[in-house]
Amino acid sequence: MRKLTVEELCRMDVTAFRAAEKLPLVVVLDNVRSLHNVGSVFRTADAFRLAGVWLCGITACPPSAEIHKTALGAEDSVSWTYCDDTLQAVERLRAEGYIVLAVEQVEGSLKLDTFRLDPSRRYALVMGNEVRGVRQDVVDATDQALEIPQYGTKHSMNVSVTAGIVMWEFARQLRR
Repeated sequence: MRKLTVEELCRMDVTAFRAAEKLPLVVVLDNVRSLHNVGSVFRTADAFRLAGVWLCGITACPPSAEIHKTALGAEDSVSWTYCDDTLQAVERLRAEGYIVLAVEQVEGSLKLDTFRLDPSRRYALVMGNEVRGVRQDVVDATDQALEIPQYGTKHSMNVSVTAGIVMWEFARQLRR
């Protein structure tokens, strides 16, 4: 096997990305502290051609050298919105017709591997702070909570890893 060159991958440029049809999915970052996590979410959102990323509360916004370090330019291709408060973002997304899902371990959460998407709907995933997770009032305002099944000794994963897993599952189901 031979690794493909960047040219052989035939990736679109930023202009083509912006004009291309997007996956009907946005990721909402609820007070995510690490700029590297923010950059990683941008890069993964670019990989799956998401409709956008919403940055809320203390979550940093581009331009930022630290976000760029992990986003590698995806902060320029992926549409993003800043909102002072995550609860306001959730209310706005619901008013725009999105099904809003908290990715959090809560009573009654649905396991990601059993959740089935309706391809005619638009979705928003709320990802929480690295220490406290998704705020309780935000969880309360969402339509449902999703949880990634875990089998080890730790009770959680890094927010950017979690976002990547959930984005992959949504892209897998919505691109069928």
